Parts: sequence; structure tokens; C-alpha cells
Amino acid sequence: MKLLKERIIKDGIIKEGNILKVDSFLNHQMDINLINEIGKEFKKIFEDKKIDKILTIEASGIGIACIVAQYFDVPVVFAKKSKSINLSGESYITKIESFTHKKTYDVIVSKKFLHEGEHILIIDDFLANGYAVKGLLQIIEESGAIVEGVGIVIEKGFQEGGRNLREKGINLHSLAIVDKMDVENKTLQFR
Repeated sequence: MKLLKERIIKDGIIKEGNILKVDSFLNHQMDINLINEIGKEFKKIFEDKKIDKILTIEASGIGIACIVAQYFDVPVVFAKKSKSINLSGESYITKIESFTHKKTYDVIVSKKFLHEGEHILIIDDFLANGYAVKGLLQIIEESGAIVEGVGIVIEKGFQEGGRNLREKGINLHSLAIVDKMDVENKTLQFR
């Protein structure tokens, strides 16, 4: 997606440790016009799929998933990273390691929001090692729902997550795939 790549080049910040900060427009402060275009693009990509729900993970994926969900006219379910007193009843739980936070989380989805036979589209902001998506796939499998696809805004193509998911036959589409980040020269190379 040309508009997204241009914005990453203009406003993205490359940091040590393979970190690409896009918090000025995507996952802290959000440029809704850009995210609206992202929503339209995911609708085009997955328009031939039956989608009953969008699934994402707390917190950065929620805003993006909500905009995407408008185009499919379906609800968004997000996996919570901590159990709260408001989360009652039976839940699907899995562990996910965060690349950015270097922390492992229990992620939780109430069983009342994912059902056998539902068609699910996963949406998230980043894909690096793929742990978040793998955890969401595990929850979907446990629920008996059907994964129709995974939509990622920015994939770090130089890390193994995307490759591993594609090798498993997952219908994965990333709008911008960064193949190389040069911290010293502050440059990016896209696929």
C-alpha cells in the first residue's frame, strides 16, 4: 500500500533492536484518515471471504480492527492481556510473547464471543516473530471457529513470523513488508 509506505518513510522512527516506531500515526496517536484507507484495503483483500468477526489483541490492534470491521459490518473481539473482575465465565487462554515489550502475557477471550463455525479475520498492527498471531490462531482453533485470513498493517519481513505463517498455509496479507531497516542511515527497504 503506497500511502502507508510513504507515511512509514516520512514519520517512522528506526531504533536499535529492530524497532520501528510508528506511534505518531498508527499505534499511539492514530491518523484516522490513513487507518480508514487501511480498512478499505483490507476489505478489498478479503472481500471474497465470509467474515463474521474481526479478532485482534489488546491494545494497538483495536483501533485498526474497528475501522476494518466497519467495512465488513461485523463486530470486533479483542483478546485481553490480563484477566479482570469484569471477565467472567469460561475463557480461551493462551500465552503470547511480545517482541516489543519482551514479556509473556496470558491472553484471554471469553467463550461467549467466539463460536464454532464462525468465520474470523485476524487484524493487527505489526507482525515480527508471529507470536501474537499464533496465539490468536490457537484460540480460534480451540473455539472451533474458522480462520479466513490474517491482515497485518506492517510486517517485518526480515523476522520469521510471516514466513512461518505462510508456510503453514495461513492466508496472510501485510500492507507493508519491511525487508531491511538500517539504524545508522535511518533507511528502510520494502518488499
